[in-house]
Amino acid sequence: MAKNSKTISKPAAGKPKAATKRTAKNKPAAKLVRAVAKRARTTKVWTADAEILALLPNPDSNATVLDRLFATVTARRMADPELSHSARLLSRGTAKVAQKFGEEAVECLIEAVAGNRDALISESADVLYHLVVMWVDAGVSPDQVWSELQRREGISGIAEKAARALAGSVTRPERSKP
Repeated sequence: MAKNSKTISKPAAGKPKAATKRTAKNKPAAKLVRAVAKRARTTKVWTADAEILALLPNPDSNATVLDRLFATVTARRMADPELSHSARLLSRGTAKVAQKFGEEAVECLIEAVAGNRDALISESADVLYHLVVMWVDAGVSPDQVWSELQRREGISGIAEKAARALAGSVTRPERSKP
C-alpha cells in the first residue's frame, strides 16, 4: 500500500470514522470519503480514493485564476504590442498563437517524461497561459469551455468517444475571418 494511503473504517455502529484527525481543511474531504464509501457499498476506502481526495481544489487556489487571466488577456488584446506580451502574440495572428501553444505543450510533455516536477508545474502554467491566449484569439470564452467540461462530467471517455463515432465524424464550424 502507498505510504500516503488512508483507510476509512466503519465502527460496529455509527458513522464512518477517519483514521486521521479531522481538521477544518479536511472536513470536505472526509465527507467525500464517506460518500465514496457509501456509493461503493463498502466500509473501507483505500489508496486510490485517498489520492482522488488529494486532487480536490484548495479553496484558496482555484480555477477562477483562469477566468481572471482570460479577462487580463482580453483587456490587453488592443494594448501596444511593444508593452504587452499578450498583445504582441495576438497581433501576430492565429497561426503564431497556435504555434506558441504547441511549443509550450511540447515543453510541458518533455518535463513530464523527464520527471521534472517543478519544471512541469512551470511549463503547465505556460501552457495554460497560451491556451487562454488561443481562446481570446478564437473568440472562445472560459464559460464555454467550463460548460463543455460540465457536459462531459460523469461520462466515461470511452463512452463519449463511442457516441461521437456513432454520430459520424465531428464537423467543425468554419470560423469567420475578421
